[in-house]
Amino acid sequence: MPAAHIFSHNPTTVHPPAGGYCMGLELKQHRRLLFISGQVPERPDGTEPEGFEAQCEQAWRNVKEVLAAAGLGVEHLVKVNTFLTDRAQLVTNRTIRRAMLGEHQPALTVVVAETVGSKWLLEIEAIAAE
Repeated sequence: MPAAHIFSHNPTTVHPPAGGYCMGLELKQHRRLLFISGQVPERPDGTEPEGFEAQCEQAWRNVKEVLAAAGLGVEHLVKVNTFLTDRAQLVTNRTIRRAMLGEHQPALTVVVAETVGSKWLLEIEAIAAE
């Protein structure tokens, strides 16, 4: 199914995004909204990969699996919130997010916070629209 009519808004009166996102997204004529709960870096068997890069990739795979279960893809994402446990993870997070999203640029927030599970180095939640 095609993505909702999504319009990016990056006004010249606001500092441009640092990369991989837009300042605002407007949805027109959407039929469905999918709210994806925070995805942690756990494999289906409940184990966690070692290291931030592997955990980030696993959390994104989980987001993509939830999208796929709803018949959607990353091009349907309109908002992504990422919770990191360390500011030093920012560049790696950005690199992996760009690889996972390709050219698609949803609205984005990244926060450094403590996760519920001490083994989890990040959590990703998202909203998708069709």
